[in-house]
Amino acid sequence: MTNPGRPGLARTERGWPWWAEALLLAAVAQEAGQEAYISAGGTVLSPEVALAVAGALSVALRYRHPAVALVCTVALAAGLGMVLPLLVALFHLVAHGRLVVPFVAAAAALAGNALVQPPQSLWMSRSYGPLMPLGIVLALGLWASSRRRLEAALAARVEQLRVERELRAEQARLTERARIAAEMHDVLAHRLTVLALHTGALQRRADTLPAPVADRLALLRTTSTEALSDLRDVLGALRDTEGQPEQAAAGSSRVPGLRELSALLDEARAASQKIEADIEGDGHGLPAGRRLAVHRLVQEALTNARKHAPGAPVRVTVRYGPHETAVEVRNAPAPTGAEPPAALPASGYGLLGLTERMSALGGTLEYGPTRDGGWRIAATLPAHSEPDAPTTGAT
Repeated sequence: MTNPGRPGLARTERGWPWWAEALLLAAVAQEAGQEAYISAGGTVLSPEVALAVAGALSVALRYRHPAVALVCTVALAAGLGMVLPLLVALFHLVAHGRLVVPFVAAAAALAGNALVQPPQSLWMSRSYGPLMPLGIVLALGLWASSRRRLEAALAARVEQLRVERELRAEQARLTERARIAAEMHDVLAHRLTVLALHTGALQRRADTLPAPVADRLALLRTTSTEALSDLRDVLGALRDTEGQPEQAAAGSSRVPGLRELSALLDEARAASQKIEADIEGDGHGLPAGRRLAVHRLVQEALTNARKHAPGAPVRVTVRYGPHETAVEVRNAPAPTGAEPPAALPASGYGLLGLTERMSALGGTLEYGPTRDGGWRIAATLPAHSEPDAPTTGAT
């Protein structure tokens, strides 16, 4: 390819393998040496043979130093009448879009050969006239140049189509995200607002209710208002971010930390879940997206345990390390004679969403039944981004 940053005789890259270039140089040098050997009267070790071979080998400089190669081959053609190295240099220049310089060089070689009149003249009839080989080479060079331009134009068009396709896909994705955000706002926000208003109205009369009912009512009020806040964060992420997990979490108004994780466990205990927590470290140095991922994993695991194994003890283990964070939530099977799980609606996307979240952050997720009939979900997150990290399936 031609370097567009330098005008004139710019450097170019070799477009074929090294062994093909070596064969070409050997053929050019052999032809030039043979002609010089004949002109020197059969003397191998002669200045004429040495100059001919050196001038022929200068063809190798046409990629990095085209001006040097052109001067050497013009001098060789003018002084010794050897046209093959010049033809190679001219073809190279014309094929790479240099039109004026090759024609000037060909005219200079012909004029110099006529003035010097070496034993091998470019004007002799045995060479089929000076214009035929030069014309053929220049015509082939023009064809190669037009082919290069066509290939470059096609490659540019393909790249343009690829970019346009990606832009259309991105626009469609953003449009769909905006539609989902609007739908969530119109449906979920309305229902959660109604729930929060009614629980707030009932809470004003909590003094007339039994203490357990008042406590559950307070928990319901807190949960509904926090759900509204979480919904606003999700809607903002859908509308404003571009699919970057760290950016989406950082844009959240409230990124969960150790205090929020403890509050989540306290809420679960208030809902009659038996929870044993073992949290090591605080996670303050962890990026926002990873802290949010830990919170969401524990939240999903507690919800699943509450739905599918009510009354079963749950153990939550979180290890905030300098290089990675390990999270495990394990619940025992539901106690014998326990009340069957309530028929709560399920989206079916909880574990799938966790898997995608952990994979996007470079972590791993494992989940599945335990030997005693319970359930285990565990994840490992690196402290910093590690793209394309694998995510394991269920175990």
